[in-house]
Amino acid sequence: MNIEDELIRENSKENALAIASYIGADTRRFAQLMALFLQGEYLVVQRAAWVLSKCADQRPELLTPHLKSMIENLQEEEVPVAVQRNTLRVLQNVEVPDTLLGTLAEVCFKYMEDPKAAIAVKVFAMTNLHNITQKEPALANELKLLIKHQLPYASAGFKSRANKILVALDKQESH
Repeated sequence: MNIEDELIRENSKENALAIASYIGADTRRFAQLMALFLQGEYLVVQRAAWVLSKCADQRPELLTPHLKSMIENLQEEEVPVAVQRNTLRVLQNVEVPDTLLGTLAEVCFKYMEDPKAAIAVKVFAMTNLHNITQKEPALANELKLLIKHQLPYASAGFKSRANKILVALDKQESH
């Protein structure tokens, strides 16, 4: 199977799952997908993002060698929303090395503060920031302030996640 050709051929859940199944636990095939996700044409990048999230759901360990490039990719100027959303979604469920936490925190705060950022991107950024506060408790206050500032104007989905994270941050603070 040529992964790029399949991504271009059809945009469907069935195709995304078929490509993810083809990749399986094969690190070489996953590396091909990552190359398309990070450097492909816009359409290919968007579709690769969907397959990437399916692969990460099934085999999160495949992400480990690519975490640095994924986080660095989020620092680029023009990152498609699908890439932002899927990258942050998969990162919230993996162990990010300490050496990358600062960069990830910067990226997530940038998205949280951006009034034009998609709601899902903000929600996944918020969850990643909460995860980072487990190792870097000094960031908890900044996260709480940012969440509380946005709550009055936020969507239902943002409010739901925000309230859960605020409760968790308060528990974290009392320990």
